Amino acid sequence: QVQLVESGGGLVQPGGSLRLSCAASTSIGIYVMGWYRQAPGKQRELVATITTGGRTNYADSVKGRFTISRDNAKNTAYLQMITLKPEDTAVYYCDADAPLLKRHYWGQGTQVTVSS
Repeated sequence: QVQLVESGGGLVQPGGSLRLSCAASTSIGIYVMGWYRQAPGKQRELVATITTGGRTNYADSVKGRFTISRDNAKNTAYLQMITLKPEDTAVYYCDADAPLLKRHYWGQGTQVTVSS
C-alpha cells in the first residue's frame, strides 16, 4: 500500500504560479506518477504523467505551462504550474501506477483556484 499526500494548492491570480507536491509513503521508483484534475461538474482528466525513465506526457491544455517531475530519492512527484488560467481551477490529484503489478494508488487531492 502506498499513501500519497498532495500539497501546494491554493488561491492564485490569473497568470500566477504554483508548485504542487505529491509525497509518497514509500519508494516511487517502480511507479508511473501522474497528476489529474477534476473541476466541479466535470470528469477527472489527465494533466501529466512521468514514467519511471522520466518520459513525460501532457494534456494539450497545459503544454508549455505545466511541468511534471519526480525525485525518487525523496519519494516525491511535482507539478510546476505557470501562467495559470481560471480554467485550471480544479482539485488536483496525484496517482502512482504500476499496471504490470496491478497497483494503482490515488492521493486525496489538493484544491487549486485561479481567480482575481
